[in-house]
Amino acid sequence: MMRGLKGKCVVITGGASGIGAATADRFLEEGAKVAILDRDADGCDSIVRELPGITGAFRADVTDLKQVQHAFGNIMVGLGGLDVVINNAGISIRHKFLDITPEDWSKVLDVNLSGVFHVAQTAARYMMERSGGVILNMASTNGIVGHPYYADYNATKAGVIELTRSMALELAPKVRVNAVAPGYVLTPMQRAEYSDEMLEAINQKIPLGRHAKPEEIAALFAFLASDDAAYLTGQVYVIDGGETAGGLASR
Repeated sequence: MMRGLKGKCVVITGGASGIGAATADRFLEEGAKVAILDRDADGCDSIVRELPGITGAFRADVTDLKQVQHAFGNIMVGLGGLDVVINNAGISIRHKFLDITPEDWSKVLDVNLSGVFHVAQTAARYMMERSGGVILNMASTNGIVGHPYYADYNATKAGVIELTRSMALELAPKVRVNAVAPGYVLTPMQRAEYSDEMLEAINQKIPLGRHAKPEEIAALFAFLASDDAAYLTGQVYVIDGGETAGGLASR
């Protein structure tokens, strides 16, 4: 158990599946009060059944600032406060750089960067007016090193990293802000884009020989939100099984 999470009010975006759902489950185990924000109505219904301990699943599209603000107003009533926000909602589209359409480019940036900004700014305003809190943004190793077929996604994750650092400087000391940068995680989104052969080829280049489990990313979020991490802000924490530890010689 992490120190200082019991009774904390936690909001997780994109929390209806994958890493978000695993993170919700972990914070419930820590004794926190958890609300989920997701645009998928069916997913919201499903996660409420899977995790009956959550306060609620609120539907909103993070690309729409008014929807985000409305949802946070309802969440504040439901939770009774706001201490931690996990900014997890995101999408990716596997395509070559020359095949990216303006529509795809805008779609990925709207969710992965503008959406993170909308949620972070809305949450930060609540936290700065009250007793502070913790905001954790979902980045990626794709925002740190180049990666083919995901130029738009990579650009958004690099943007999230710099947004995180800037927020940490401006919101200190009341609000701590960090980013988590996973490598390959075996989520439904990853499963939909990669064949078994592609997944195995990736595993061969990861020193630990496998994809991360969503629960392992959730554990890092729990630590960073806890009092055990009270002196950590403005940083990016890579969790990739050692994949980016080496250069070309290791690939």
